[in-house]
Formats: sequence, C-alpha cells, structure tokens
Amino acid sequence: MPERDFAVNAYLRAKALWKGLPPRRRTRVRSDSQEHSVPFGKGRDPRALGELLSTAAADMGWTAELDQARLIAEWHRFVGESMAVHTEVTELRDGILIVQCDSTTWATELRRLRGEILSRILDEYPEVGIRELRFLAPGAPSWRHGSRRVVGRGPRDTYG
Repeated sequence: MPERDFAVNAYLRAKALWKGLPPRRRTRVRSDSQEHSVPFGKGRDPRALGELLSTAAADMGWTAELDQARLIAEWHRFVGESMAVHTEVTELRDGILIVQCDSTTWATELRRLRGEILSRILDEYPEVGIRELRFLAPGAPSWRHGSRRVVGRGPRDTYG
C-alpha cells in the first residue's frame, strides 16, 4: 500500500514540522502601545493558492516527488508527440527512468536520442536526479516482477 505509506509519512512530516502546537490566540493590543494591527497593512495581503501550496510542498520536502510526477506527465514534451504515442514511462527508481516502447524500432531510435533527451530533462528538472534512461523493447512475456529473482529453471509447460 504505497498510498498509505505516503499518507502516513506526510502526516508525520507535518506533525514534526508544526510540532503539534495549538493555534495562536490573538491578544488585544492596548491603544497606548506603539504596535497595532492595521487591517490592510504589510503582510496581511491575500496570497495565491499556488504560492501557498508550493511553500507547503517545499516545507514538507515534496519538491522532488512533485517534479518526478510532472516529468512523467510531461514526457511527450521531451520526446515529441509522435514518439510519445509509441512509448510509456513505466518506472522511475534510483535515478533510472524506464520507458517501455511499442517496437524495437522506437526503442532503437530513442536510444540514439538518449543524450539529448537526458540533457533536456536535467535542464528542466534538476531536482529529480535522473542519471540514466532505459528504453525497453517488447519481447517475450516475462514471469519476473520486480528487481529480485530466484535462479532456477523457471516456469515450465503446465498448461496442458
């Protein structure tokens, strides 16, 4: 349940950031004091929601994760619409962006353009920390799921 882990981590970060302090109570300022609150004074202007969200994301340490999500959503900008139709970003882990291609031709073409695509990604999203691009061509079906495997004979003909 990665969504649950994300929610728990977000809650714990927020709790650590704000330390569970109760909301501040306003105190009345006496009229003879030099300090007084002005309704439309400095620091009281409304702020845009996007500005508040970006500040909260930076405080919570989510900027890298948000940049990763933006990179995946904007993949078509880096490779072009014609290539994006034939590719799909499948994984982004440990600085490696893995892209599944429709055919070996598209995988070969993207491997040829790997340096240019990687430099464009690093220019726009330096916080993501991508070190490598891998383009996978379609192949025989694989029974492997994940990065670990057990050495052995593998699946045998048990269907008939």
